[in-house]
Amino acid sequence: MPWTELSALLVFATAMAFTPGPNTTLSAALAANHGLRRALRFVVAVPFGWGLLLLACTFGLGALLQAQPLLRGAVKWLGLAYMLWLAWQLWRATQLAAADPQRLAVGFGQGVALQFVNVKAWMNALLISAGWITVVSPPWPRLALVLPLMMLYGFASNFTYALVGSTLRGWLAQGRRLQGFNRSLAGVLVATAGWMAAM
Repeated sequence: MPWTELSALLVFATAMAFTPGPNTTLSAALAANHGLRRALRFVVAVPFGWGLLLLACTFGLGALLQAQPLLRGAVKWLGLAYMLWLAWQLWRATQLAAADPQRLAVGFGQGVALQFVNVKAWMNALLISAGWITVVSPPWPRLALVLPLMMLYGFASNFTYALVGSTLRGWLAQGRRLQGFNRSLAGVLVATAGWMAAM
């Protein structure tokens, strides 16, 4: 891949991976409420699930989704409903001691599955597949370069957000700070869902 294309990909990946979205918001929330170690299952699940999504898009699932409005709509609205449910769970968690593990139970399997109903993840995978992988034939050499690189970006961004959430854990334990933090993140999820609904 020419350096100019790789540079453009890295700029795009930085913007997509490090801007707030469902994954980064949940990474921060899980680490703030339950600690970094517990959040790592989700942090690792995000790039793994997104990598599967990129593979699926490269093999034609993205084209199928684009060609089938009902299927595309189902993925979109299922994803939005799940994001709103997660926002509600965050809104209800008001104290570290009351942050019920079952209330914010988003582990590895759910983290992987979330990528397939995450509109931002789909948009990212479709753009990278169409713009950097399937533009040449055969696409496999580019896929072998782009896939691990983008998964590394996914891990780095979610780990960064989880680290911030974990670092704030002690400060959030005082008074009603955790409640405000969780409700702010719930608001981010709702706003993201609103933005995705308008797409």
